[in-house]
Amino acid sequence: MIEWIHPGLLFVFGAVPIPFLRGPARQAWLIGIPLLAIADVASMTPGNYGAFDFAGVELLIGKVDKLSLVFAWVFTIMSLIGSVYALHVKGPEQHVAAYLYMGSALGVVFAGDWFTLLVSWEIMAFASAYLIFAAGGKAAIAAGFRYLMVHVTGGVLLFGGIVLLGLETGSFLIGPLAGEGGLAFVLILVAFIINAAVPPLNAWLTDAYPEATVTGAVFLSAFTTKTAVYVLIRTFPGTEALVWLGAVMAIYGVVYAVLENDCRRLLAYHIVSQVGYMVVGVGIGTEMALNGTASHAFAHIIYKGLLFMGAGAVIHMTGRHKLTELGGLYRTMPLTVALYMVGAFAISAFPFFSGFVSKSMVIAAAAGDNRAAVTLMLTLASSGTFLHTGLKLPYYMFFGKDCGLRPKEPPRNMLAAMGIAAVLCIGIGLFPGPLYALLPHPVDFEPYTGAHVTGSLGILFFTLLGFVVYLKALDPEPTISLDTDWFYRRGARAFMWFAEKPVAVWEGALSGISDSVILRYLHASARGGLRVDLNVVDAIVNGVARSVLSSGSLVRRLQTGVVTHYAAAMIGGVLAAIAVYSVAWGG
Repeated sequence: MIEWIHPGLLFVFGAVPIPFLRGPARQAWLIGIPLLAIADVASMTPGNYGAFDFAGVELLIGKVDKLSLVFAWVFTIMSLIGSVYALHVKGPEQHVAAYLYMGSALGVVFAGDWFTLLVSWEIMAFASAYLIFAAGGKAAIAAGFRYLMVHVTGGVLLFGGIVLLGLETGSFLIGPLAGEGGLAFVLILVAFIINAAVPPLNAWLTDAYPEATVTGAVFLSAFTTKTAVYVLIRTFPGTEALVWLGAVMAIYGVVYAVLENDCRRLLAYHIVSQVGYMVVGVGIGTEMALNGTASHAFAHIIYKGLLFMGAGAVIHMTGRHKLTELGGLYRTMPLTVALYMVGAFAISAFPFFSGFVSKSMVIAAAAGDNRAAVTLMLTLASSGTFLHTGLKLPYYMFFGKDCGLRPKEPPRNMLAAMGIAAVLCIGIGLFPGPLYALLPHPVDFEPYTGAHVTGSLGILFFTLLGFVVYLKALDPEPTISLDTDWFYRRGARAFMWFAEKPVAVWEGALSGISDSVILRYLHASARGGLRVDLNVVDAIVNGVARSVLSSGSLVRRLQTGVVTHYAAAMIGGVLAAIAVYSVAWGG
């Protein structure tokens, strides 16, 4: 009997037959594997699995505890929702990439050693990049390469940190990192915050996610940043710097969302903002804060997936993604509007929706840790989230000025996936107990208190009032805003100019010098060496050989074979020795 089955391997090996399946068989397979993975997670018991020694290094493929299980639950659930949403996609390539992406994300979640984590980390980067490339077009290809460049850089930093950590500690098993300020600590932390999209290292997210395929963006919104949150919880709880980085993230994403005209880019900025809450929770490091981080990651994956599915449905049916080009779609897409608004209420932390029972735990943890400034920043960010995701985006995308488009509802599989996510958003909000039971620490938090509910509703309704009053000022403009991606966009151009101009000219000049001077000198030296070899070295060697042969011939003549000749030679030699000795002695 198999003791434990890694759910990530179900997706990795499950990707193999996808290109060979067609029609209903492929659709059944795409739904069946996630269901099998969910059943696998449900059957798990805490413990260590798949431990072995490789070249003197202890590796642990499966570390199962409450923290890994809560992320495994939401990852497998989202894999099912995303797979249902993508059933209409004809080609197998995106399905294969998505399966590898989901499998490697689960590999990170269950990794008990750093090298298993690193391998899963890199597979995740390359598989997710394909979901951007698959959209085709110049913009998607460029964004995909920039995305890959950033994540490969992060992988290199992670590898360097792992090697240094192993040399310092003698172990490669994952655990909370001590020695804050050490080089290994810094390298690993920077690698993780790159994937978490912490400003100013966030631009890869808002640059790439809007360029991905409609279905690819749904998967991207769920896994990359949340695996980063998971490993931060696992390795850096209580790191003070993360508190302020997260608080800045929460505000940063909201501010940049004001400028956005692209619906998916706006949603991408709110990923940055919402992950900020999670990073704050990791930095605070108390049990309530870590519970809040894990629960908010769980809720966020589902409602953010729902939001990207709603925006993706609009793009799929209209071919448009800018708010200035949309409006009036509620007439022909009422189900899409209703399902999207569930996600909008959830991310805005409306009572009785999932975001309310998770986000509030992080804010309460900040308040309980006497961090008034951080609490205020998180509260303001929550208001800004409702302003843009819950009001501005749906107003201009579905209502507002009629764009004249009359698209139908998206395919049934897309609506079904959105429906599953919407039910979960409402179910978690109404009944948070099952989610709280999954969390890594005992939960001592009640979201539905009178003060909390009325306070939240007050903030939300004042935000609504501000939206109505300043509606004209919030009109989207047909512009493109640049974030810190300006630096690597410009940097890439500067690098190419440097490579094509100064470097190419310098290389050409060096080649000319090499051809005209160095190679000529080398050729002349080679010819001179050949002459010395032929006329000197060979002459000496041949002369020595001839002398040896001549000496041999002379000696051979002395060997007559007559004994009397040998006796006479010996006597002559003795007489000569006596003569030499007498002369020397007489001297």
